[in-house]
Amino acid sequence: NPDEYEVPARYGLVCSMGYASGGDIANALNRVENHAKIEEGFRKYIPLAAKAGVPNVITFSGNRNGMSDEEGAKNTIVGLNRVKKIGENHGVTICLELLNSKVNHKDYMCDRTAWGAEVVQAVNSPRVKLLYDIYHMQVMEGDLISTIQKNIEWIAHFHTGGVPGRHELDGTQEVEWDGVMRGIAATNFRGYVAHEFVPSRDPLPSLRQAVDLCDV
Repeated sequence: NPDEYEVPARYGLVCSMGYASGGDIANALNRVENHAKIEEGFRKYIPLAAKAGVPNVITFSGNRNGMSDEEGAKNTIVGLNRVKKIGENHGVTICLELLNSKVNHKDYMCDRTAWGAEVVQAVNSPRVKLLYDIYHMQVMEGDLISTIQKNIEWIAHFHTGGVPGRHELDGTQEVEWDGVMRGIAATNFRGYVAHEFVPSRDPLPSLRQAVDLCDV
């Protein structure tokens, strides 16, 4: 949150993804009536993110609620075009998050890489990209390495999480993390891979394990 942007810097850390009032998961950019409020939040908080060294801020498509994917994409493109200059002017990337609609976020619209890539490609800004959540896209699509490599131009940030359950990156789940990380590294990606899982045991050893596993 914006009031916490500067906290990590006190400890020599970077907040790799901030929230800047970019709507919420279920109600965001695919509804034109939300655009003014989202723009207002970005105008207020993206300068604060830039000042604090936060490189990315998150935003969402919103749920379908009966809307076609075509209309939702059109509206989301309009909304992102409306705010992209804010990110460009402050050197902060606005990241549209890919989430699964099978398990965790029923009816969420930006639930496939192709849909998200189409949107950010149409916006055509170096400061509007995708947040590719590996957990969510394994649930929805699989084919992680190939999909990531084909779309890396449109991806600014990654999240991890074990599948199923969104727990540790260990032998209880199905993703081959070494292979996925090597696939990302092969693209010369220079952004962040952030761990966003729910620990089922002592969190610090779990985090150390995840960091070591993804260090390729």
